[in-house]
Amino acid sequence: MALRKFNPITPGTRFKVADTYQDVTTREPEKTLLVKQKKSGGRNHSGKMTMRYLGGGHKQRYRIIDFKRDKQDVPAIVKTIEYDPNRSARIALLQYADGEKRYIIAPQGLEVGHEIKSGAQAVVEPGNAMFLKDIPLGTTIHHIELKPGQGANLVRSAGVSAQLQAKDGKYVIVRLPSGETRMILGTCMAVIGSVSNPDHRLVVSGKAGRSRWFGRRPRNRGVSMNPVDHPMGGGEGRASGGHPRSRKGIPSKGYKTRAPKNASTKYIIERRKK
Repeated sequence: MALRKFNPITPGTRFKVADTYQDVTTREPEKTLLVKQKKSGGRNHSGKMTMRYLGGGHKQRYRIIDFKRDKQDVPAIVKTIEYDPNRSARIALLQYADGEKRYIIAPQGLEVGHEIKSGAQAVVEPGNAMFLKDIPLGTTIHHIELKPGQGANLVRSAGVSAQLQAKDGKYVIVRLPSGETRMILGTCMAVIGSVSNPDHRLVVSGKAGRSRWFGRRPRNRGVSMNPVDHPMGGGEGRASGGHPRSRKGIPSKGYKTRAPKNASTKYIIERRKK
């Protein structure tokens, strides 16, 4: 992926840093893997706004992604690398030996024409999906399941990766991008390599209008509101605020929101870095 800076001929291009999409090979998605997406604009069934700061945006269609990688021991060829408006990473269109087509989240370095496979017969190469118990220690992985057959929950954003650190009985120990270290069943699947589009975090929109294209409406600060609207509102001049908290009064800095009796807590070895 490459980035492009612009000459400041307008206020919106002065600080703009845009993606060149050099790694994208086609603009036309696979029609059989598209479904409609209806947007509510943050309104409920009676038209009342129940979620603020949402609305507008360009029409999008959802690409059906294969998060399970359950078509095992059947080789597939990468046909295209595509942009997906629903996620920060690129997606890749696979065509299996039996003719079926599926989308996957593209790993870094995957190119058109590469052959990939999932299952026990797969080798340690980017894009191949393997059981965690079969992956060598120290391998960089992404697209990780939490329960066998459930589909990948973890490590799916652009540029991120996890590392397999140890094996302990039927569990493996994985270090996640947040810094959290946790145990996951060895029968869960993961994909070799890191997620594509690592420069996504360096993109600068340049103007507020681009946020509107994504369906994000203006968000104003709590301290700029009246006391009736927000716990941090009110006061003369800038003599307002207090402890940072949400509109419903929940503190936002250093306040633990994880359920104390969460069943998966016993699998966390080291919590994420604060």
